[in-house]
Order: sequence, then structure tokens, then C-alpha cells
Amino acid sequence: MAHQDTPPRWDRKMQQRLARGEAAALGELYDRFASLVHGLAHRVLGDERAADGVTREVFAHLWEHPDAYDPKQGPLRSWVAALTHRIAVQRLRATETAALEEGSGTSEELEHKVRHASVAARADYIAQSMPAPLRAALDLAYFQRRDYRQTAADLGVTEDEARRRLRLGLQLLSTAHDTTAPGAPPGSPGYGGAV
Repeated sequence: MAHQDTPPRWDRKMQQRLARGEAAALGELYDRFASLVHGLAHRVLGDERAADGVTREVFAHLWEHPDAYDPKQGPLRSWVAALTHRIAVQRLRATETAALEEGSGTSEELEHKVRHASVAARADYIAQSMPAPLRAALDLAYFQRRDYRQTAADLGVTEDEARRRLRLGLQLLSTAHDTTAPGAPPGSPGYGGAV
């Protein structure tokens, strides 16, 4: 059995391949994480073109600085999410600071907007990362407005199991506001909180 602190094999190999300058590794990384990166960037920035720019910047950073990721610090997925979040928030701050200098808005409004975007991006990341059974139960309950009995019937599970899945899924999502919550991407000071 693998030790809990041993990084996943794919993450280690990917980091090594990037460090060797294998272009195919960047392609695989892009295929695996582009939708995550773009989705998080869009959630923070609320703009398709800006999210495209952040996506390019994140993958350029991964290509140019492959040793910045340390597999011992946690999963590559979490590290990529934290990097995306950091770059997107930097871009949001730059955009909003320029607006402040032009006289529209206050610094408090800027900080509120950044905090709100951070929590939303973290909630998206948590929802995408949670186990499929929890995600399916939340989808039925939230988007399709099913109660736990209907959710149980739709999923083919007991009502107790449906309630358990909903409770666990909501507990995970509630950590989006907590900057010290378990599951926060490693090496991401302020992910979901002060940046």
C-alpha cells in the first residue's frame, strides 16, 4: 500500500517530463487540465477573453517553470488550480485597480469582489473534485430541485444514502469560505481567502 505522502505516479512523471522539455507532456497536461484552468479563471474574472489569457499564461508558466511544482506538496491538479487562482486574482486586481484609478469604485469594493470571486472559484473547484456520487446527488437536489426522496429514487439508492450524500456534498462546499479548510490546494496561501 502506498504511503499517503507519496505523490501520485502520473503527477511525478508529468513533472519529470516537463522538466526534460517534452512538448508532448505539455499537450497531455493541457488535455487534462485546460477545462479546469479556463473554468476557474472565468469564474474569477467573469470574462471569456480574460480567462483565455489566464489559461495561456498558466500553461506557459508550467512549460517555463516545471520545477515550480513539487509532487511532495500535493496533487498536480490542486497545484494547477492554485496557480490559476493566483494568476486570475492578480489579473482581476490589476483590472480593478485601473478602474479605481479612473475613479470608479472603492478599494473596499475591490476587496469584496476579489473575495467573492475567490470563494466562487474555490466552490467550483470543490464541486469538480468531489466524488461523482456526491456531485450527482447535489446536481439533482440543486439544479433539478429534487428533494432527498426524489434524489434517492433517481440515483437508485436508499433515502438514508441520498441524505448522506447530500450532507457530505454540502459540507465539502461549505469549506469554500474557510481558508484553512481540508482540501485547499497545497501551496496556495489565500486560496479562497485573502490573497
